[in-house]
Amino acid sequence: MQIYVCVKHVPDTAATINVVGDTGYNDTACKFIINPYDEYAVEEAVQRVEKAGSGEVVVVTVGSEAAVSTMRSAMAMGAHRGILVKVQGQFLDSTLTSLALKAAIEQDGTPDIIFTGRDAVDTEGFQTQYRLAAAMNLPVVSEAVKLEINDGQAIVEREVGGGTREVLEMKLPCVVGATKGLNEPRYPKFPDIMKAKKKEIKELDLD
Repeated sequence: MQIYVCVKHVPDTAATINVVGDTGYNDTACKFIINPYDEYAVEEAVQRVEKAGSGEVVVVTVGSEAAVSTMRSAMAMGAHRGILVKVQGQFLDSTLTSLALKAAIEQDGTPDIIFTGRDAVDTEGFQTQYRLAAAMNLPVVSEAVKLEINDGQAIVEREVGGGTREVLEMKLPCVVGATKGLNEPRYPKFPDIMKAKKKEIKELDLD
């Protein structure tokens, strides 16, 4: 099973962020981490491959060179390798980000499933997974709290608000936005962190 996980390099929600101008901020002294919702996506992907006994989990990130640290965190959780689409300084909206993710994934292989987090804690746009699915002509469900995969079908239980849930069925490949409740992300041990430093990260220019 070929699984791609889209992860984002975001400021720690506990960090002090200095706003600069109308839309920017000074991140030189700000701690960055893997987007918390993306941890559920990585964990789900790794568990799927572990259960199957074969397959590969590929982390895909659009960001600066500094985002490598976030990708290493995902690899310490069990992802096998990564693809970084490099951007320098510019802010990318969800449309351009999704097109970059699409291009990187399609250049690399053929996904059986693509995981994302339900949203990013820095912008909270809730758009990228939907735009990615639309660009790749794939079905998509977000807010996933339970997932079963059988015979080329994904059965997803999702939160819809007010404690209500709905169950949807999709054909593979598809895009699934993970959220809290889907699993319990693991804490990497020291040997896993050291192994992650040696795993491959392919870098691509945004163009």
